Amino acid sequence: MPEFEHHIFVCENQREPEHPRGCCTDCGGVAVRAALKKEIGSRGWKGRVRANAAGCLDQCAFGAALVIYPAQTWYGGVSVEDVPEILDALERGDVIERLRIDPAVLNTPEAKLRARPREAGSE
Repeated sequence: MPEFEHHIFVCENQREPEHPRGCCTDCGGVAVRAALKKEIGSRGWKGRVRANAAGCLDQCAFGAALVIYPAQTWYGGVSVEDVPEILDALERGDVIERLRIDPAVLNTPEAKLRARPREAGSE
């Protein structure tokens, strides 16, 4: 079997509602991964690109968060509606700046603050 060209890890971490950091599940992480898997399949990329569930990626302030390897592209505030654009950019080798987590704050204490859940019905 050939190697995957890209791995997309989507945070699906779930915490208790009162936890100070919140969680990406409350921000739509599960729905984002499901949409990625569906879109990857519809593009015929199965076996080339893989969308994986991940535990906490420590970017809670930017939920729903994901990282794409091998490029190490970090995105935050991702919604289901962003999925086609993310895969289009991946195909072109581009980065979507409006979703990109600024490397200056990546893995800092500020990144671990409480995630902001999406409004009901926005997934």
